[in-house]
Amino acid sequence: MLIPVDFTWLEATMMAAVRITAFLMIAPPFSHGAIPARVKAMLGIGLALAIGTAVSPGYEPLDTAPFLGALVAQLVTGALLGFLVMAAFAAVQAAGNLLDVFGGFQLAQAFDPQSMVNGAQFTRLFQLTAVVLLFASDGYQLIIAGLARSFTAVPVDGMLDITGPAELMTDVVGQLLLAAVQIAGPLALVLFLADVGLGLVTRVAPALNAFALGFPLKILLTLGLAGAVFATLPGIVASLTGDALEWMGQVR
Repeated sequence: MLIPVDFTWLEATMMAAVRITAFLMIAPPFSHGAIPARVKAMLGIGLALAIGTAVSPGYEPLDTAPFLGALVAQLVTGALLGFLVMAAFAAVQAAGNLLDVFGGFQLAQAFDPQSMVNGAQFTRLFQLTAVVLLFASDGYQLIIAGLARSFTAVPVDGMLDITGPAELMTDVVGQLLLAAVQIAGPLALVLFLADVGLGLVTRVAPALNAFALGFPLKILLTLGLAGAVFATLPGIVASLTGDALEWMGQVR
């Protein structure tokens, strides 16, 4: 029995699988440690098979050396796209870290081996909530759609211009810091003013020992105001998903 095999389609699909798998290893929510690496690899191959017919037209088979170079290029492209998505959602984690620092929870930090996050309560809570919201709101489907569109901008046999992504990554880091401050800035300012007020009370009436009351007061303020920030996370995650798609679309 003769089974015909289209080696052009197979080679193009393999290229696409390398880019998609590298993306899934880095980009949330697929990068979470609770998802085994074997499942990520199988998902990458499955998605590559789904778009194989779209990336194979116009593809010319390569020799050994150019083929290996193209595999490396696909690996770098997938890792870059995954980093852009990760940077977008790292703003939520950074905002939680700011709440831990200003709220006094930083002393209780621990390392989460599944999410690869080293932080205190709000850092891990915000990061896990962002992952859950991505699955619950179908935001992960938009991310996969953005990844599929990247094959139009950068074909499997095309080369990535590194100057554009380098400038884009610089802008993304700045946007990450700005977004973190916008999310947690108001609460951090309130906690800072609470410290200033306690300091003034201590100067006026040292016998009151206001700083002894400062710890439970700051915890109460943090828990109360963090609830308001937590309630806005669905809208924040939706906005960050749009930013991630926009950044992925700028990769050429």
